[in-house]
Amino acid sequence: MDIKLENISHSYDSFEVMRNISLDIPSGQIVCIVGPSGCGKSTLLRFIGGLERPTSGRVLQLGAPPEGCLNPLTYIFQDFALLPWRSVAGNISLVLEDHGIKGADARAIIDDVLARTKLTDFAKALPKQLSGGMKQRVAIARALAVNPAVMLMDEPLSALDSQTRELLMDDLVELWERQPFTAVYVTHNLAEAVRLGHRVVVLSRRPGEIREIVDIDTPLSAREFGDAELDAHQKHLWHLMRDEARAADAELIHV
Repeated sequence: MDIKLENISHSYDSFEVMRNISLDIPSGQIVCIVGPSGCGKSTLLRFIGGLERPTSGRVLQLGAPPEGCLNPLTYIFQDFALLPWRSVAGNISLVLEDHGIKGADARAIIDDVLARTKLTDFAKALPKQLSGGMKQRVAIARALAVNPAVMLMDEPLSALDSQTRELLMDDLVELWERQPFTAVYVTHNLAEAVRLGHRVVVLSRRPGEIREIVDIDTPLSAREFGDAELDAHQKHLWHLMRDEARAADAELIHV
């Protein structure tokens, strides 16, 4: 299933947040969205997910979701959103219970996503027993359990230390290589964007408009820390954003 944004604009009364954003999100790609603070990245993600409606423009879902898809659009947040009284397996089963899937059918799905996210040995653990990186793996496993058409990822690694972030990026690449998925990935971290994104959408400062779309052709599995091509992409992204990021910060200070 593809996602198509057509001329999305949004205002809160006279406060203009974004203007005329049109974007295609093809099936099987990770599309990263970057931009200065306050440019509307997370708001755009909420429009895609149907949590809010833009002032004008529309979001289209084109084509059928994958076979066995329970939720076409599924969120992954930075704060994990795990129930502390449920085990790892119990947190994953929650999204299946919403669809009436229980017993052996649920166990088969849970076992599969636990294996794919390297959590099999932690199925009975409670969230308080897990590190931040492990908690985010649980959140990813829970999202995979509903076989979504598109995963909407809002700063999913921003609460983690740099080492854990690198490991989780490797895990996401490995998951995508084994079974390509579609994702819209909002981040402030340009290194994450060039490590994970097939395309990186650069938004301007408020009102957010698409300044440039950067295609990264290097296969995900071939991208490594310190790679000269990725460094060049990251420098280009920062060159696009630097002055506008400074201006956006100055505006926030004076609000």
